[in-house]
Amino acid sequence: MSLFRATFTVGGLTAVSRILGFVRDILTARIIGAGWVGDCFVLAFKLPNFFRRLFAEGAFSAAFVPMFSSLLEGEGLPKDATPEERRRAAIAFTEQALSALLGTLLLFVTVCQVFMPWLMMLLGAGFLDNPEKYDLAVQLTRITFPYLLFISLVSLLGGVMNGLHRFAAVAFTPVLLNLCLIVPLALGLEVSTLASAHMQAVAVSVAGVVQFLWLVVACRREGINLRLRLPSITPQVKRLLTIMAPVALGAGAFQVSLMIDTFLASFLRDGSMSFLYYADRLNQLPLGVIGIAVGTALLPLLSRQVAAGDAAGAMSSQNRAIEMVWFLTLPAAAALVLMPETLVRVLFQGQSFNADMTHATAMALGAFALGLPAYVLAKVLTPSYFARKNTRTPVRYAMIGLGINVVLNVILMFPLAHVGLALATAIAAWVNAGLLYRGLIQRGHYEMDLRLKKRLPRILAATGVMLAALYGALLLLDGALHDGGVVRFSALAGVVLVGIGVYAAAAFGFGAITKTDLRSIRRR
Repeated sequence: MSLFRATFTVGGLTAVSRILGFVRDILTARIIGAGWVGDCFVLAFKLPNFFRRLFAEGAFSAAFVPMFSSLLEGEGLPKDATPEERRRAAIAFTEQALSALLGTLLLFVTVCQVFMPWLMMLLGAGFLDNPEKYDLAVQLTRITFPYLLFISLVSLLGGVMNGLHRFAAVAFTPVLLNLCLIVPLALGLEVSTLASAHMQAVAVSVAGVVQFLWLVVACRREGINLRLRLPSITPQVKRLLTIMAPVALGAGAFQVSLMIDTFLASFLRDGSMSFLYYADRLNQLPLGVIGIAVGTALLPLLSRQVAAGDAAGAMSSQNRAIEMVWFLTLPAAAALVLMPETLVRVLFQGQSFNADMTHATAMALGAFALGLPAYVLAKVLTPSYFARKNTRTPVRYAMIGLGINVVLNVILMFPLAHVGLALATAIAAWVNAGLLYRGLIQRGHYEMDLRLKKRLPRILAATGVMLAALYGALLLLDGALHDGGVVRFSALAGVVLVGIGVYAAAAFGFGAITKTDLRSIRRR
């Protein structure tokens, strides 16, 4: 599967998931709100996801996929090994990794459940002044924490499917999560805020089970029937852990920075944690659809090209990935900076989510959006290091970014409150992306080609035209955007369509994209 086709497969399904995620967030914001109960649920939802991104989704996938892909290419096997023998070797390695991962997760989840009150003292120290808030945070997090076990196993099975270039089933798993979370909200619209928060927490863990079973079935359809072995540290598992360690440290730098944001937000006004959460959810739409999609498709492709010694192919793949990122991310970031309050008001305001919450969330969204291109760029630069099994360099850069983020957090939170935390994250993201980019150039692994040099100024010009059109549409539809019900959603959809249409026309007019590009994507 080509990079373009794989990216659009993952991106398309991720877009469906993000749309459902917005439905979920709209319901959550309006029913649970952005007060102290909302803060407790946000923390309970974040904690298992923090460890998932730290160990399973980040470190494990980054180490596992290149090793799995290398075995499929015959690395470490006799030169005359048949495709079936390569496949068996890859499956055997996967079973070893599964046993090690499952054993570790069971122990970790059990320990965290027992010591959850003490863990909450570290992550939500600001809740201690309110015993009711602290107790609820502990209760909800204990309910959601089993999600970590199942979603980590999903990451392993997803790595297998991605290594086989079967992206659709993996990309669909977040859709299942959102469906599981939407159902209790839709069925429990008349219950109390506290009851809704508890139902959402239960739905999180149920979603983990559903996602796991979905990928078990998908793997079996590909002829992958994994057996559970006794955990053992085989040479391959030891190599996996060796590669994982620095990646976990690097991923940990970013995730720790997010948890530092959460920790500091717990000392600010009630709702600060929720303001950052809802702002980040909107900011995550282009990050998920573009960055994660391209990065997911790029890692196995680069791994195979590097393993096959195809340096020119790897360079071309990296250039086209970066071009795609700039083309799709710059207009998205510009739109979020231009109209954050409009987006938050239309999507979230109502019932338990008032105008003050809207303004506070919008300010955070504008700050997050300034770093959006950097977040996405890092997602497509990092695979170039991982494909070459260089996991240490991104760690150094991530640690530098973490240090900058922590310092800026402390400096900016006093004058800007929660907005300062979002702004610090954006600045640190640009530092990290810049270091990753420079590192690839210094190692001779990347050089911007002529096509990308010509396209970037044209993308910027098309983005400028789009911003002017968006501003005009906002003025024209201002009354409708402040209306209620379906009217404001329709008006927002109209503004978005104007932005997309004008950007597409300007992009063709300036040559940021051509008909040849579209024909190439269709063919692939």
